[in-house]
Amino acid sequence: MKIILPVAGKGTRLRPHTHTRAKSLVQVAGKTVLEHIITRLLPLQGEEYVFITDENGAQIEEFMQRKFPGLPCSYIVQKERLGPAHAVALAAPRIVKGDDVLVVFNDTIFVTDLSRIPDLCAECDGLIYSKEVEDYQRFGVNVVKEGLIVDMVEKPDTPVSRLAQVGLYYLRDGSLFMEYLHRTIRAGETVKGEYYLPSVFMRMIGDGLRFRAPEIDAWLDCGKPETLLETNRYLLEGRHHSHGEVIDSVLIEPVHIGEGATVRNCILGPNVSIASGCLIEESILRDTIVNADSEVSNMILTETLLGDKVRLVGSPRKMNIGDHSLIEMEG
Repeated sequence: MKIILPVAGKGTRLRPHTHTRAKSLVQVAGKTVLEHIITRLLPLQGEEYVFITDENGAQIEEFMQRKFPGLPCSYIVQKERLGPAHAVALAAPRIVKGDDVLVVFNDTIFVTDLSRIPDLCAECDGLIYSKEVEDYQRFGVNVVKEGLIVDMVEKPDTPVSRLAQVGLYYLRDGSLFMEYLHRTIRAGETVKGEYYLPSVFMRMIGDGLRFRAPEIDAWLDCGKPETLLETNRYLLEGRHHSHGEVIDSVLIEPVHIGEGATVRNCILGPNVSIASGCLIEESILRDTIVNADSEVSNMILTETLLGDKVRLVGSPRKMNIGDHSLIEMEG
């Protein structure tokens, strides 16, 4: 199996955290988004991991060499921003006859059993993983009849389907898939100047290929600050890891503290991730992610994201307040 990972893209919804780094290297629950994804792919023993990158490709390569030095990886730069189908098509030189292909986009962390792929795809040509959602108007959805996908609708006005496409695709015949990608590109089938995968899959379905839409167990969005914090809560549930030094502090589970971090005179939790090398003192944090080598002192934080090497220092207050007073300190 060849595994294609399109990791290009500006990650504008996560700015300012993506001004200086690839969006897949943003941290959640003690690991980068990319590390969570790769860890879930390891049981497949992929023959090659093909990364489609942008100008941040060197960051991705350095990260993979450091965290997963034994994995066979190749890197291809998407020089033109022509959409996700165009990005996947760039992997064509790495795909040969007989390869099956798994395409994994990096905006989300998935929870599903990938070892079931052979059984799920036993009588069809591919799998377009899905998740039932309430707000179907926000997504491209799969319309399924008798177990097979018969149509795909982008952001439907009516509930023709609630099965949203989650950015995880399996193709039994990788080289044939590449042919269809290039046919769609040659035909100029774009939406606002970009090429998208539903056009490719509908072309394949029109030619008689069969696709199923298996549901994943969880779809963890990492594309916006608020959803990143939701994903942090989900991934930390039931976990409590402290690899750093905790001094005179209260930890309210779940909390993750990375190696080399120091927490002193604090109340942390629930749902707090502290990366390696941080110093957190005299503070109260909940529902917060603090990235590597940052310092927080004398602060009360909730629903907060802090990047690498941030220094956030507050100060304690001294007050003399009389009877029947109302003090509301906001902001």
